Amino acid sequence: MDVIHSAIWISDIEETLDFYVGALGLEKTNEFVGGDGATNLYVRGDGAAEIQFKHKEDHDLGEATRSRFDHLALEVDDTDAEVERLQEETDTELLRGPLDSTGASARVAFITDPDGHMIELVEPRDDL
Repeated sequence: MDVIHSAIWISDIEETLDFYVGALGLEKTNEFVGGDGATNLYVRGDGAAEIQFKHKEDHDLGEATRSRFDHLALEVDDTDAEVERLQEETDTELLRGPLDSTGASARVAFITDPDGHMIELVEPRDDL
């Protein structure tokens, strides 16, 4: 068994593409309109697992915020540099960090995407 993708509702396709593809450097792998009328946008990093973003004009995003979704974690080379770059280039909000997480052996920071979803930036570290 393997993880294929996680799906997240969004409010704006272009803002999402600008953030995840433009700012974070993920690759857009697919986009189509499904049988429910929602646009489905897929992105991925270096691995096989993808993030599926769903958008439909009449979809109530308030319903999605009542889910148990907490955050999405992305591996980066340098957490501090990535936070600084994203704050200069996007409207992302820094929620916490950067900080060393000895339990995870990583330097981490928590930011937001254009819809306010929490994103954890993770820099694996052997020295923690």
